[in-house]
Amino acid sequence: MADENKDQEKTEQATPKKRDDAKNKGQVAKSRDAASVAVLLAGLIFFWFGASGMIEKMMSLVRWLLIQSSRFNIDCNNIQGLSISLAYKISAILFPLFLTIFFIALLANYLQVGFVLSTESVQPKFSKLDPIKGFGKLFSLTALVELAKNIFKLSIIGFVVYITFKAEIENFLPLIDQSVWGILIYIGEVAFKIVFRVCLVLIILAILDYIYQKWEFEKNLKMSKQEIKDEFKQTEGNPLVKSRIKRLQRDAARKRMMASVPEADVVITNPTHLAVALRYDPKSLSAPKVVAKGAGFIAENIKEIARKNNVPIVDNKPLARVLYKSVDVDETIPTNLYRAVAEVLAFIYNMKMKQS
Repeated sequence: MADENKDQEKTEQATPKKRDDAKNKGQVAKSRDAASVAVLLAGLIFFWFGASGMIEKMMSLVRWLLIQSSRFNIDCNNIQGLSISLAYKISAILFPLFLTIFFIALLANYLQVGFVLSTESVQPKFSKLDPIKGFGKLFSLTALVELAKNIFKLSIIGFVVYITFKAEIENFLPLIDQSVWGILIYIGEVAFKIVFRVCLVLIILAILDYIYQKWEFEKNLKMSKQEIKDEFKQTEGNPLVKSRIKRLQRDAARKRMMASVPEADVVITNPTHLAVALRYDPKSLSAPKVVAKGAGFIAENIKEIARKNNVPIVDNKPLARVLYKSVDVDETIPTNLYRAVAEVLAFIYNMKMKQS
């Protein structure tokens, strides 16, 4: 069966169950480039609005280091405390940047695939250590596509950097007359311009990559008709088994119904192919109840059981037809049939009185 499924062409869209299974395994349509460009763009925006504040904090950190070094000699006794203080201050400076990048990375992934928590992809598997499979992945179509994408991205980024530097060449010589701070400001402006242009290019590439990843994901999820049938059997049960269960249930219900015929007060027939058995107990029932009904072969069985148990059989074609269509087994008759059924029961009771 597995070989047959493998040979069949996968032309059908994936079922919701297969999509859920893939999501639980961490298999989703996601572009890594989208997350990367989102992080890069977030860092760029952060530096645009917060660079001056970070520079001031870094200058304060340098002043603090100079002051500390002038107050006492650094040795083995105080180096630990100084290192902890330095690490704390550096962390305080970088923490807003790291926090921004962290949340933007989470947001970029959430917008692509929603909330997915799966540990299966990181679980250790001995099959991952297979060198033959690993070598095959290196030269697979997916690996070649990724290689082509990376080469294309590097080429585009290199071209953007080249044209940016080419446009700034004429501004390099005047830097000789600038102060150190002026040179740093100019380098920062050029770097920001390069990163901004690269971000614009990467955004376009990320959109194209996401479209490709979505297409490839949908293609890999496609199923053959046999796979859909097998999945249906697993989730809903084998149709042959289900039909057999239903047949057994019907047989059991029919046997219980036939066992109630001897307790009936009357059997109303078509008379050719319908039979409805009624029972009425004023102490326990508010109205007559249908205890058995059937057509054709079942109707003949009901009449045969009624004859063996001396249950009266009355031929009333209109009443039998209405009862058969409108009242189910173990249900009481509707009010609009009270009079017709009461006349039949009265007739039966009178016959029993005369016979007694």
